[in-house]
Amino acid sequence: MSDTPGGPETLTLSERNVAPPAAGEVQIDVHACGINFPDSLIIRDLYQYKPPRPFAPGGEVAGIVSAVGDNVAGFAPGDRVLARTGWGGLSETVSIDQARVAPLPEGMSFAEGSAYLFTYETSYHALKQRAACRPGDAVLVLGAAGGTGVSAIEIAKVMGARVVAAVSSEDKAAFVKTCGADDVIVYPRGPLSKEQMLALGAEFKAAGGAHGFDIVYDPVGGDYAEPAFRAMAWGGRYLVVGFTAGIPRLPFNLPLLKGAGIIGVFNGGFSQNEPEESARNTAELMDLYVTGKLRPTISSVVPFTDAPSAITAIADRQALGKIVVAVR
Repeated sequence: MSDTPGGPETLTLSERNVAPPAAGEVQIDVHACGINFPDSLIIRDLYQYKPPRPFAPGGEVAGIVSAVGDNVAGFAPGDRVLARTGWGGLSETVSIDQARVAPLPEGMSFAEGSAYLFTYETSYHALKQRAACRPGDAVLVLGAAGGTGVSAIEIAKVMGARVVAAVSSEDKAAFVKTCGADDVIVYPRGPLSKEQMLALGAEFKAAGGAHGFDIVYDPVGGDYAEPAFRAMAWGGRYLVVGFTAGIPRLPFNLPLLKGAGIIGVFNGGFSQNEPEESARNTAELMDLYVTGKLRPTISSVVPFTDAPSAITAIADRQALGKIVVAVR
């Protein structure tokens, strides 16, 4: 539970009474909870949403339905499900609106289910609706070894793109090659000097070739945004996914000169404002799992009591792929 704003070290284990699900809600006995970068922000009051305290972090879960509220259709106790909770997932039991719950595909483990929706839905929405990724597109993925970056690599490859992954270490470079990246760039850890930014821009341009990158997928921001933007193709699409390195200051002459678009990606807002299209994305992702074209990449599964350390690893950008907490 987050009782006061602060880092993972401020989280506490406590017992709370479990209320019955409200009308339209599905109650889930949580078996696994996927950890994502927003978990490190929401407990510090730095995320878009600020739930009232006390609350448990944890934005996506997989488990078994234990009860349903009035007016719930399509779910019953005993069903295996996965869900995007936003927060509350690091609990033995959570209730969530039925629109945010989906059946767990046949053969998908609870760990995989808890590592699928948050990052893969974000990347699928980014590359499908926001960037209109096409076969043959050149895609640069920043922060490519994290959960979101790995999902972007894998989905872009399914869509027929050529992917260059940018990471901060040789270990991460070796890892993203196993995830399907066609080429890899190792960049220095920020903040970057002007000379480092120019050198990195030259590396990005060389990797993009004469045409440049049609799409840049950026969950990092900071000093990496400008070098990446300078390597874009005419009419390119720059996807703003997150800011693990801080909010960048981008010269606005760059999108003008390249006829390029700066495109925000907020899957939470997409699901709220376009629920039918969002549901189609979820269904298509489930089909991609069932047909073997996508599999969530999980680096480690940790016990419930180690959840704060998992959030720390994500916040410090130490994780390769996803970290999952085994709740039960």
